[in-house]
Amino acid sequence: MINEQIRDKEVRLIDADGTQMGIVPGRDAQRIADEKKLDLVKISPTAKPPVCKIMDYSKFRFEQSKKEKEARKKQRTIEVKELRLSPNIDKHDIAVKLKKALEFLKDGDKVKVAVRFRGRELGRTEVAYGILNDFAAKVAEVGNIEKPPKMEGRSMAMFLAPKPKTKE
Repeated sequence: MINEQIRDKEVRLIDADGTQMGIVPGRDAQRIADEKKLDLVKISPTAKPPVCKIMDYSKFRFEQSKKEKEARKKQRTIEVKELRLSPNIDKHDIAVKLKKALEFLKDGDKVKVAVRFRGRELGRTEVAYGILNDFAAKVAEVGNIEKPPKMEGRSMAMFLAPKPKTKE
């Protein structure tokens, strides 16, 4: 709430430079703000009496939007990248997928490693457990197992998350 929207009888007033002016009647606070050609802004409406500050409201809003943009810029969304394997995958193919998984984990993304079963391969789930556990052991230095291997329909999936970076 700003200026005439503030209808409290008494407010705790803070000047533009941050000094407290004490508890002042609402009309006097508005008059002081008008004399300084600034706005009276209610900062803490739940306090008894409410806290109001004298400031340039448009400049305050501009600074707030600037801070929000900066915060949004620093935010990073974590994506889940998926790698598909088969139960009869060759060693070289695993090495290629492993290299890609390490790349994803270093970039800060989560990785879903899935072994897809086709036809009669569904009877050999223990092979998939071996492949996924071996895969997890090889990426252990950059990633942790977030969800262990588990059957999901015709595939077995495991989720890997990047290890938190330690500050040195």
